[in-house]
Amino acid sequence: MPLGRWKSADHPEIGAVAIDAVLHALADPTRRRIVRMLLDEGDRPCGSFGLGISPSTLSHHFKALRNAGLIRQFDQGRQRMNTLRLAELDIRFPGLVASILAQAEANRP
Repeated sequence: MPLGRWKSADHPEIGAVAIDAVLHALADPTRRRIVRMLLDEGDRPCGSFGLGISPSTLSHHFKALRNAGLIRQFDQGRQRMNTLRLAELDIRFPGLVASILAQAEANRP
């Protein structure tokens, strides 16, 4: 039985992360915002992003980011925390995440 309130989340090994999965996950602007917030502000609990979307939709985005290997989720007390796996991703795909975020910001209207 898991120690936290939820079932523990599965995370892909970094060697199994596919570039197509990363690109697909970062194609969504909401998911890019989540990644940007984690990059700028560090680890955050799920309920602290303030994106104005329903909890179920936010959970869907977290799952997509987790399955693509972009974030790791862990329980800390009564909160599920999110952390960006940038160091691991930069070893697997050097500069990819930073490049995508920079390009998306440059192209914003």
